[in-house]
Amino acid sequence: MATTTSKINKLGNNYYQTSVTTNADGSLKATTYRTDAKGSTQTPVFSRTTTPNGQGGFTNKDTLETGATAAEKAAFKNPNSPEGKIYSQQVQSLNPANSSATQKAASNAAAGKGNQATNSPQSGDTNKTEGAPSDAQNDAINKDIGTTGKGYREQFPKLVFPEKLKSEHQDVIKFNMVKFRPRSISNAGGGLNPVGDRQGNQTVIGTVVLPIPSGISDANSVNWGSDELDPFKAMGVDIAQTAIVQGIGAGVDSAGAAAQNIADNSGSAGTALANKFVEAATGTQNLLSRTKGAIVNPNMELLFLGPQLRPFNFTFKLSARNETESKIIRSIIRFFKQGMSPIKTEANLFLKAPHTFQIEYLHRNSKHNYLNKFKECALVSFAVDYTPEGQYATFYTGAMVSYQITMQFQELEPVFNNDYGEGVGSKGYDSEIGF
Repeated sequence: MATTTSKINKLGNNYYQTSVTTNADGSLKATTYRTDAKGSTQTPVFSRTTTPNGQGGFTNKDTLETGATAAEKAAFKNPNSPEGKIYSQQVQSLNPANSSATQKAASNAAAGKGNQATNSPQSGDTNKTEGAPSDAQNDAINKDIGTTGKGYREQFPKLVFPEKLKSEHQDVIKFNMVKFRPRSISNAGGGLNPVGDRQGNQTVIGTVVLPIPSGISDANSVNWGSDELDPFKAMGVDIAQTAIVQGIGAGVDSAGAAAQNIADNSGSAGTALANKFVEAATGTQNLLSRTKGAIVNPNMELLFLGPQLRPFNFTFKLSARNETESKIIRSIIRFFKQGMSPIKTEANLFLKAPHTFQIEYLHRNSKHNYLNKFKECALVSFAVDYTPEGQYATFYTGAMVSYQITMQFQELEPVFNNDYGEGVGSKGYDSEIGF
């Protein structure tokens, strides 16, 4: 039994290293660790055991280690992800030229046939803020065509337009498609509100990166409305509330106090009550105002009625400069159209919610602190203008010369004061706009 360890490779903000243990029976086990830059700490995130199947081939058994984050677990399930390609590259780097044919075959099987890593892998998708793909990575990303499963699409491509978008120098907007997560409802955790957070970890299943368009904006709004509570209604509320909270006896006492108050002000109260009864009996309205030039004080007040969900609109004009960009545009349009569509269950009894989206502005591959942030969004409308130039024009392949797409998103949850935090600025200035 012999163990060899690869060099350390950086992927986004993480470092990975893989060790391969070869056994006498021809089997081997490859384990990938998340490390620091020097490899002094090792947390296993993924392992693969490769054993001969007795028919000249090999069988792989994959294990997602408990030390892996949710994003890493999702990434290592996909051999075409940047993490999967790093694993393959590191395993094959440990296959020396003088190894036997059997050892080479086992190593190739463990690495995954045809699963070679690129020289500059892209950072994997997670729930945390991350950079857009670098210019050197975009070619490989645009070749990722996605996969299908269960009769509907669960994996979508990672697309960048224009093809050579220099996200290191140009601000971009990034759309991550994620699987929709419903909320949990349970009193198990205690408290008065049984509605919990969205269930499970978010899984990124596709990405589109585009230049930030013109005309971007946001509008935060809260629902306030006027309401009235005249003195007679207020007395009724006080009596009912006292009876419910303190008991019937206390409620009777409160009613007696209200009656005494009316008696003490019999002139004004009597006139108001008399007009109320007359209005009820005759169907007349505003009798007190008509006969006395007065009204009962409505105690009008502007009251908070609830939060509101923010909508966002984006318009992009996509004009291809070559055949590859025409294909990327076609895939982008399908990405959004298919991702926003509801999903039929196998028995056609239910419809599952469409996939949802994480949207983020990026400045030099980092969070853009001078533009707004987004909560998870649903794509509620997607429109395509196939002739934005005003006439039908195509390339020789049939691809349209230009497309214009218009999207309307809406956040799944309202924005709360708590979402901004207590402020993390220095010298009296906040470090970001926030939501």
